[in-house]
Formats: sequence, structure tokens, C-alpha cells
Amino acid sequence: MNRDTYLILRVTGIESGASDPFPVPGWKSDSSPGSTLEIEYRVEAQTLDQQDYGEVRRDRQVAAIARPMPLQLIQPVTAPGSSAEPAPIHDATWGVFVTGALQSPYVGHGVTVAVLDTGIDAGHEAFRNVELIQKDFTGEGDGDQNGHGTHVAGTIFGQTVQGVRYAVAPGVRRALIGKVLGMQRSATTKELVDAVQWAVDGGAHIINMSLGFDFPGLVRWWVDKGLEADLATSRALAQYRDNVRFFDRLVELLRARAAQFPSALIVAAAGNESRRHIRPDYAIEVSPPAAADGIVAVAAVQTAGAPHSALTVAPFSNIRAAVAGPGVGIYSARKGGGYTYLSGTSMASPHVAGVAALWAERQLKRNSLVNPGSLEAQLRGQSRRDRLPSASYLDVGEGLATAPLD
Repeated sequence: MNRDTYLILRVTGIESGASDPFPVPGWKSDSSPGSTLEIEYRVEAQTLDQQDYGEVRRDRQVAAIARPMPLQLIQPVTAPGSSAEPAPIHDATWGVFVTGALQSPYVGHGVTVAVLDTGIDAGHEAFRNVELIQKDFTGEGDGDQNGHGTHVAGTIFGQTVQGVRYAVAPGVRRALIGKVLGMQRSATTKELVDAVQWAVDGGAHIINMSLGFDFPGLVRWWVDKGLEADLATSRALAQYRDNVRFFDRLVELLRARAAQFPSALIVAAAGNESRRHIRPDYAIEVSPPAAADGIVAVAAVQTAGAPHSALTVAPFSNIRAAVAGPGVGIYSARKGGGYTYLSGTSMASPHVAGVAALWAERQLKRNSLVNPGSLEAQLRGQSRRDRLPSASYLDVGEGLATAPLD
């Protein structure tokens, strides 16, 4: 009988008196009336055959189960018809300017950010005086051979050089760098779950992810295993669905535990598969894991240039995101030294993660803690549409994420 590896999200509770508040659909509480549960969960990797699988599915403590699937980088793209290198305005990049970060009294002091990406060039001048805690989930070792993670990290917390501010939250002094995308081997959803938990346990207030589930790669893997194309697609769809549900449950658990334990807001790129420059309705749905419930999916917007009073959705940006961020012609750190311009929802997501860090600092100063639920509410509630007169809700969600000004 065939045996396969599965991710199992197992939930338990410790009774402490009141009523059961657990919010995760599909999980069945054993608590009695008049008791509360301190929610505990763990992710296990187990090798199961069909009989074992059936038994696990019937386990009352199991909230989700999925076969791991491969991840892929959301690659930077070229935005047709856009200016590749927008000039700085008021000594800041256009992304820092339009999000209001330049005018905000907050810079991210006291906030810990996690970047789950291709790693980081830790020796780059952009990250001087920042404590970088690295962990490799690919087996290739620390560092950034691709450059994507370095650029993303720079947009969130890179230090100002040559008089131009390009980071939204340059006051961040502690960052967790999880390398989940390598040159030879990218992690699967198993390692991504491990990386998310590592970041939460490490005290991250915000986690940024610019990656997606590799559905085409999974179909090819099943075909290489000898399955016909339609059967391979069916198997891959089932894994894809189960992994989305797994992340739905995991994020719900992180939110549910936030009142008792440290937790984090997860911000993720929506994906770059849309092609509005070919046809206006050529718009692709947001890709997982950004599509999971509770993750803030980020669309990309572009500018025609200063004074940046009117923005439009980037032609490549996927639809049904929660909010939007600057994502075309984004200036940030380049691996090996220096700086470069890139475009993509991967560049928009760290702008929103940076804005979230500013809101998190505001929460820390007022309440001495950061609550992921209220942090998401602030991001969504303070997003603006005034610079996006032609963009629809499907295009940009609540609008352009903006920094706190008081």
C-alpha cells in the first residue's frame, strides 16, 4: 500500500475556566460548558497510507491535513508602458512618498519584521545596524544568491544612503530572515509552515512573503511519476486545495492565540500573472498563499511620475487583493552592493509590510503590544482610494496602504 507524507495541523486546548472561544472551522472542541481553552497547536509531518489517512481525518484534534506542495518565487516583471526609474521626490522614492511614510512620525522602532524569501545579503550597507537573524530552510545555506530577498528587505527596513530614503520603516532594528527559496531547491509548503512558526516564535510582528504555490510544477511532477495529464491535474488540484485550507486554518489559529501568545500579521504578494496590457479583462485571481483567509494579499500600483497624484493598477497585478502598494520601478538594495529598480507585487508587498510596521510601532507606544487583528483592521481601514480614481475594488481592494500620521 502506498505511503505518502502529509502535513497535519493538530489542535489541543488547556481548560482554564469560562466558555470555549475557539474559532477554527472544522475543529471540534471537547471542552465542557463554563471552561475556556488556551489554544495550543502543532504541525506534524507524518507518512500515511490510505487507512492511516482515514484515521487521521476522523481525529477530533486535527484541524487540517495536506500533502506538501512546491513553492516558487513570484518573479519580478517588466510593466509595459511604465517608467522604469521614477525620480525621487522630497529625497525619497515615490513608494515611500505616496504611502505617507515620509510624513509619518513613526519609522518602525521596536518592531520585528520577518522576510521569508530568497535570503539576504547581510553585508550590504543597507542593513548596517540591523540585527539580522537568519535561518535556511532550503539546505543551500544562508545568503542570497538570487537578490530578490535583499531587494524586498531593503524596501521594508533598508537604511538611508546617499540622502535618498527608499525604505518604508528604516527604524526597524531587528529582522528575521527565513530563506525558503533557493537556486537549486526551493522549500515546500512544509518548510514554509516551519518558517512561519519560526518567525512567530522569534517575535516577529509582521511576516512578508513574496512567493506562491507552484501548481504547474506540481502537475509536471505527477506527470513525471507516470500519471496521465488529466489525472495529474486532478491530483495537483486536490493538493492545491488542501494546502490553501491548511493555511486558512493556520492563520486562524495564529489570530486566535494572539490574545495569549505572540503572533504576527502575514503580508503576501498577490501574484504577477495578469496581462491587462493585452486585454483589460485578462486579470488572474490572487495566488496562494496570499489567497488564504487572514493573509493580507497585496496588489501593485504604478505612477506616471511626480507629483504622483494619480496612480493606476499595474497591468500584471492579480485581482482580489486586500490592499495595494507601490510596485513598479521600485528602487532598493541589490545583492553584491549598490541598488536597482524592480517591479512586481513582490515589490508592493514589502511596502505594505513596512506600513504595517509603522502602525505596529504606534500600537506598541500606545498599548505596549501589537495585535495582528487590529493591525490588519488599521491597514485596511486607513487605505485610500483618492489617488486611484480609475481602479476598481477587484483591482486594489481597500486601496493604497498608508502610514499613520498621528
